[in-house]
Amino acid sequence: MNRPTLERYVLTEDPRYSRCCHRNTIEHPTIMTSKMQIDSGNTTDGQNSTIDESLYSRQLYVLGHEAMKRMSASNVLIIGLRGLGIEIAKNICLAGVKSLTIWDPNPVKIEDLSSQFFLRGEDVGKGRAEVCQSRLAELNQYTPVTVLEGALNPETLAAFQVVVCTESTLSLQLELNDYTHANGIAFISAATYGLFGNLFCDFGAEWVCRDSTGENPVSGIVASIDESGLVTALDETRHGLEDGDWVLFSEVEGMEGLNSTDETQAREIKVTGPYTFEIGDVSGLGEYKRGGLFTQVKKPKTYTFKSLRESLADPEYLISDFAKWDRPPQLHIGFQALHKFVENHNGSFPRSRNEEDALKIVEYAKDINASTSEATKVEELDEKLIKELSYQARGDLSPMCAFLGGMTAQEVLKAISGKFGPVKQYLYFDSLESLPTTVELTEESCQPLGSRYDGQIAVFGREFQEKIGNQKQFLVGAGAIGCEMLKNWAMLGLGTGANGGIQVTDMDSIEKSNLNRQFLFRSRDVGKLKSECASAAVTAMNPELLGKVTTHRDRVGADTEQIFDDNFWSALDGVTNALDNVDARTYVDRRCVFYRKPLLESGTLGTKGNTQVVIPHLTESYSSSQDPPEKSFPICTLRNFPNQIEHTIAWGRDLFEGYFRQPAENVNLYLGSPNFVESTLKQSGNQKEILTSIKDFLVDAKPLTFEECIVWARLEFEKKFSNDIQQLLYNFPKDSVTSSGTPFWSGPKRAPTPAVFDPENPDHLEYIIAAANLHAFNYGLKGDEFTPEQYKKVLADVMVPEFSPASGVKIQADEKEAAPTQTTPDEDELKTLLESLPMPSNFAGYRLSPVEFEKDDDTNHHIDFITAASNLRAACYGIKTADRHKTKFIAGKIIPAIATTTSLVTGLVCLELYKVVDGRQKIEDYKNAFVNLALPFVAFSEPIASSKMKYNNKECDKIWDRFDIPSNITLRELVDYFKEKEGLDITMLSSGVSLLYASFFPAKKLAERFPLKITELVETISKKPIPETQKSLILEICADDETGEDVEVPYVRVQIRSA
Repeated sequence: MNRPTLERYVLTEDPRYSRCCHRNTIEHPTIMTSKMQIDSGNTTDGQNSTIDESLYSRQLYVLGHEAMKRMSASNVLIIGLRGLGIEIAKNICLAGVKSLTIWDPNPVKIEDLSSQFFLRGEDVGKGRAEVCQSRLAELNQYTPVTVLEGALNPETLAAFQVVVCTESTLSLQLELNDYTHANGIAFISAATYGLFGNLFCDFGAEWVCRDSTGENPVSGIVASIDESGLVTALDETRHGLEDGDWVLFSEVEGMEGLNSTDETQAREIKVTGPYTFEIGDVSGLGEYKRGGLFTQVKKPKTYTFKSLRESLADPEYLISDFAKWDRPPQLHIGFQALHKFVENHNGSFPRSRNEEDALKIVEYAKDINASTSEATKVEELDEKLIKELSYQARGDLSPMCAFLGGMTAQEVLKAISGKFGPVKQYLYFDSLESLPTTVELTEESCQPLGSRYDGQIAVFGREFQEKIGNQKQFLVGAGAIGCEMLKNWAMLGLGTGANGGIQVTDMDSIEKSNLNRQFLFRSRDVGKLKSECASAAVTAMNPELLGKVTTHRDRVGADTEQIFDDNFWSALDGVTNALDNVDARTYVDRRCVFYRKPLLESGTLGTKGNTQVVIPHLTESYSSSQDPPEKSFPICTLRNFPNQIEHTIAWGRDLFEGYFRQPAENVNLYLGSPNFVESTLKQSGNQKEILTSIKDFLVDAKPLTFEECIVWARLEFEKKFSNDIQQLLYNFPKDSVTSSGTPFWSGPKRAPTPAVFDPENPDHLEYIIAAANLHAFNYGLKGDEFTPEQYKKVLADVMVPEFSPASGVKIQADEKEAAPTQTTPDEDELKTLLESLPMPSNFAGYRLSPVEFEKDDDTNHHIDFITAASNLRAACYGIKTADRHKTKFIAGKIIPAIATTTSLVTGLVCLELYKVVDGRQKIEDYKNAFVNLALPFVAFSEPIASSKMKYNNKECDKIWDRFDIPSNITLRELVDYFKEKEGLDITMLSSGVSLLYASFFPAKKLAERFPLKITELVETISKKPIPETQKSLILEICADDETGEDVEVPYVRVQIRSA
């Protein structure tokens, strides 16, 4: 295999290339006329465009509108389109920039297919950029992709905001960077050589970062401010600030001079404790009385970057693996030596596993180290490491391209958006732990075969390539992570061998919002099954997968164990999760533990990601640790005392369910379920509420026209935003005090003001429109044609009843106080209510249409209603309102996502997959990863070992060990087996909830059960037949050891049918 000849990448003065041209556009990039279309209209600079939120919704929650607007005005050039270059280009296309230009005149070679997923066998001999242009352009209709033809000169870079160099000589990088650094153009170079990779960033002499972390600004409630400027947060709530943060204050009484919305008035803080911080001199501001909010202000930060030429002599490193903290300086020398070898050998890379070439690179490295600056020089070169770099230089691995391509693409987005902290300035990375230990790597075994896997064979050898091909792997999920994983697997050749295969399942269909990060799908695929489309896409990438990928459309869970049965799991070599919920992950984890299969787990959250390796008999399982519980709010806070917008959004979401789903479902149950009334009457507390709601929806308030739905919405507005608040203030007047003498309305309690309906207020009218349409949907009525003026006309005639607060209404004042108990209605009251309900037989075939919440349909009024309801409530309580975008994020519990993180994480997973294929049995060989591209931060840790337990001086694994009984023996034989073979006296034996045996059972019962086979015993006690597809039974035992002590022991698996 030959690495691309880099002499093609030299600069030229050939007059034929004095002007470069863009294919399909015009001749010179500096006057390119193609415009960035972000939504439906063309703009000159993208700055005033609207963003297609249905496509970019998940990414918007990572980057924000402002960052994406800056991206929409930026032109990016990528040089080199092998595996790494195409990975970067793919991620940038998905993210959305004004234009992407690609340059790579080299012809496609068969070995390029080792990692370049947009190349096909029939493309060999064609220009890489020319082939890839249309395939990249398919990813995002809003990002035009063009080919830069001709020679590459510094002057051609003027049209671009970012230039990315891959697969380029060091001399070319230096010449291009000299120009970009001098002209304020961001420059990024990246390369992979087998299991080695590096990244260099230069964003210019002055680059402004507007938000280094991407985290939401911290805010909190002030408890006190003393004369020294020490601020204490309310109720010992951790403030979450760090030294050097800036804050603004509002609603402070006594020190009103602190209150400001002007960010230039923000104060720098010094943290003195988790609940306190100092804000400096407060003299002359008066004495603090009460109240106050603090909000973090994110100040722009200016970074200074050195040029590549300067950085070679004086490098700054971002450590990618703290266990290898001393490796970047070694690789900094090694990569320069590799470039020198290539330049001295006519663009050729050192031969795989060739000792002569490796020694030459070591010699170059020694020369470079001897002549370099003191800042760069290493005390002692790691010759073994430098030789390994030489051995692998011709390698081209998809997982490495995915990892570095995700990180590089994120740096491109940072450079043009000013969002997130940059890589300063070098990152070196290697995964030498992924090299196989079960095969011998020689120069002969790593020679190219003229196949698409030559880039991988150069690193792992032919024998290991066969092992990869004969793997049987199960991918659970074909969404964002699943698409990237399948792409990597296709490049690896996973499952393509005679004995190999891939199983993939996903029950979901493709939606438009998926297209921004699930790159195997196109617009034409919307509505189709993910598993089928993804499998077809990767089979096109690697035709050797034809007939090797089995797709399923089923959820993996207890209800599909007849599909994913014993035979299915037993045939697998490993499982990879690509799921988005904990319950599904936990179930798959339990299956992997039971069948003792390796599991590769990963997840992303915006720029954050993690990977976990689960190896039988070595590591803990996914379920061994738990995520922190989802944040919740006290009921009394949501009902009566909100103090932040999250409270009002949660309230609006509950109101949505209480208005438009639950009542309609109750009506349908009443009409269709004969036992509904009986079961309702057995409930405690809310029988009257449910029955009254049914009566309202079927009789008293049943609308016949859309106009009546508008009237209903107006009356509900009055109840929720005026009457309820009047009642609250009647119970707790604004001047009321607590038993301790402090004002009731202080601290987290904000005194509300009842709303006065105004049809000219946009929030008021939006509430009416959304509520009326959703109420109409329940009854099959239409209001699409109504104009705002028609709404106002109906509203003008609505008679709103007068309201007077009632005495005796109990309201919970705080979460420590017992909630008011609902009075149980007497039987006569319920009887009267039941008699007033119409007979279900009078509504034969009639049903209401419950509204099922759907956040991604912008025409269905769901988010509109929650936004309006939340903002109306926020206005009543003096809380800053939220736009529709933020409300959708919180109410829809949207998980932020971006393609760069997904790409990086799947690359790390596949680097661990190599180890799984190799069958590693040392826990220190594996790595769990934690990344945050925003900071940026990459860290690895050794997996946690599985816990052990002992009985009778025997150690066993709490997770992975069990007692395997090979046949369907009797209960007597089972008890005797444990006594004789394990020295354990079984005291209790159970299967699920069925107690099969206990030592305290009467002799007669024991005599009846001892002769029974285990299957007969289980079926007799549970009164349920064992499914024919079930090959084994799980039994739990309690037992005493040889000393008579109760001991913890593993579970028992009884094989009841042959596998």
